[in-house]
Amino acid sequence: MSASLRRSVLGVVLAALLAMAWAMPPATAHHADRAIVLPGATGTEGVARLNGSTFLAGDLLTGDIFRGKINEGVAAKFIDAPDGRFAAGMKADSSDNLLFVSGGPTGQGYVYSTRTGAAVRSYQFQAPPTPTFINDVALTKDGAWFTDSAQALLYFVPVVDGVPSSGFVTLRLSGPAADLSGAFNNNGIEAVRGGAMLIVAHSGNGVLNLVDAATGASTTIAGVRVPNVDGILIKGGRELSAVQNANNQISVWKLTTDFLAGEQRKIITSPLFQFPTTAARFGGRLAVANAKFDTGFPPSARQFEVIVVRR
Repeated sequence: MSASLRRSVLGVVLAALLAMAWAMPPATAHHADRAIVLPGATGTEGVARLNGSTFLAGDLLTGDIFRGKINEGVAAKFIDAPDGRFAAGMKADSSDNLLFVSGGPTGQGYVYSTRTGAAVRSYQFQAPPTPTFINDVALTKDGAWFTDSAQALLYFVPVVDGVPSSGFVTLRLSGPAADLSGAFNNNGIEAVRGGAMLIVAHSGNGVLNLVDAATGASTTIAGVRVPNVDGILIKGGRELSAVQNANNQISVWKLTTDFLAGEQRKIITSPLFQFPTTAARFGGRLAVANAKFDTGFPPSARQFEVIVVRR
């Protein structure tokens, strides 16, 4: 990516983030909360559970990947990404030793080996200057789905026998998930019903949409209001956690068996949250990426962390 195009892209991202931000509500103290510093990081947005207590987190602006353990409270750079890459949302497949990373404004997605850190595959889902922001990723038994916050599209990378395909499939969305009126639109994503359906967070509308993975048709999940929703997580089939970045909170919802409605169960806050974006689950704890976009874009904070909180 050229320097001029990179500056233009960063300007667009800053405008979108500022449009999303609003006054932060007071946080409730949690004595078990801790911050794990990503040494030398210039930003962060994505975090993923690898196995045990090991997490992976990305440097948004360089694409570098850090590895750490929530029990030890330390992290170190694991992958020195090629120049020009970004790292937004990510998911790790420990069974196939693969890490899938969303490339943000590059329009790309990446796959790395979690054993060696080597680059395995890269995909050009959209080519700038076409509006694009590859934002998050969800795994199924057959592959990985990527969201695009600037296009009414999802991208699917098949994985066969632990090997990612050299190509990808594009799914055009219809219904409420196809709404592109927001600064940022489709964002966090999770697969349900064995990958036949997808739950996609819509940041601009503050809702969750249920998407048919075969047709792209979508329906808004009733009763779930999640302003500034970013990354999402599913536990036990029907418990969904939604990271609400500018609200500095994670809301927890119980969905109905058909995934068409939900009700709120609790709110998780922390005095250490500073514009959290995505989360990874470790039993009764969450590792949360602290993006600090409230300081601007690129963020002007001197330090970036993964915050560990009790669920």
